[in-house]
Amino acid sequence: MARFLEYQGKAWLAKAGMPVPKGRSASTPEEAKEAAEWIGGPVAVKGQVQAGGRGKAGIVKLVNTPDEAAQVAAEILAKTVKGLPVRQVLVEEKLNIKKEFYCSFVVNGAREARSPMLMFSTEGGMDIESVPEEKIFKVNVDPIFGLQIYDAVDLAAKAGIPDKDISKFANFLTKLSQTYQKYDCQTLEINPFIMTDKGDLVCADCKMEIDNSAVGRHPEFDIKIARDLPGEPTELDYIGWSIEETDARGTGFLMNMGYDEVSPGYIGYHPIGGGSAMMGLDALNQVGLKPANYADTSGNPVASKIYRVAKSVLTQPNIDGYLLGGFMMANQEQWHHAHAIVKVLREVLPTQKPGLPCVLLLCGNREDESLEILRTGLADLMTPEGPGRRIEIYGKEHVTDTKFIGERLLYLSKEYRAEKEALGK
Repeated sequence: MARFLEYQGKAWLAKAGMPVPKGRSASTPEEAKEAAEWIGGPVAVKGQVQAGGRGKAGIVKLVNTPDEAAQVAAEILAKTVKGLPVRQVLVEEKLNIKKEFYCSFVVNGAREARSPMLMFSTEGGMDIESVPEEKIFKVNVDPIFGLQIYDAVDLAAKAGIPDKDISKFANFLTKLSQTYQKYDCQTLEINPFIMTDKGDLVCADCKMEIDNSAVGRHPEFDIKIARDLPGEPTELDYIGWSIEETDARGTGFLMNMGYDEVSPGYIGYHPIGGGSAMMGLDALNQVGLKPANYADTSGNPVASKIYRVAKSVLTQPNIDGYLLGGFMMANQEQWHHAHAIVKVLREVLPTQKPGLPCVLLLCGNREDESLEILRTGLADLMTPEGPGRRIEIYGKEHVTDTKFIGERLLYLSKEYRAEKEALGK
């Protein structure tokens, strides 16, 4: 999902009319000090990363003065949480908390539901995972009309909200449901939302995730990449998203796999389909090679889309090989892959990566014609001294032979790296 940081999510909550603390984001200690002066009084300084457990990680601090806000902001901005650097903090007013609560709108994928679902508990805060199941109350939400006020009243009553406050909670939850629907959220979690000492309900935290498929309906979000990623987007991730965003013909998924561009043994990885991808990873793992990236061109994409993906994979710096992993009898016209791969290799190998190992496994519809396109189109590169001298082409005879494919890649990649080292490259 396209995920917002807390300060971004709260800004959109505020625009939808939800109550949030007075606050401002900051990227430097000086900006944090200015934000604290603007707020006036004690503040919370909260590190902004896409990770849970921020309080336990020590990136949420309460301070009393602007100078203290600058000091703790400097400390927080120097931290890394679960591999993610903290680049911003949210400075917001310290709330006088009477009671913490939890609520979350998620998608209930159960066959009998297939709808949004509200989860609500009077036990909110950092340890929501340890709250007993019987204290978390759930109700499915109509995907068209949203949470109805009578359902919210019933839920609040079941959870033990006092009678005098039920109307307040029901209105809060139904308005949050409308926000969830308006923004096409996949997840909207407020943990905690709090009741202040004055009896007001306020969203003290916010986890907002937008349905990737709905991003096109919300240009106001200015989302640069609508994709689930293990960390911060890399240049390759942005390239992959630009391919998929601008061409919906088949799949052209492409993402970084933690490639460090320095260590040996990374292979540019280009499978065809999900099942094929798992077998290709097995081929690499069996021999100690690693995928530099994950790419997928399935669903019968056109050659131009395959070309863009393959070129992005092949032009990654310092890879030790390229694997086109068609480990399935694909129900698509494989000559589109063949034409694209011929064009890419003819462009990349002679000038950028002469001798790079390229193991091409392709089978399925139009297999014979596709293999002939590869062999004919690359023949002049595959001479003993040519830039494609380590190209190997295989068809259905090796469709499930992951060990063989992995061993060929390992042998060729070792040879390639030794050759580069001998030349001082």
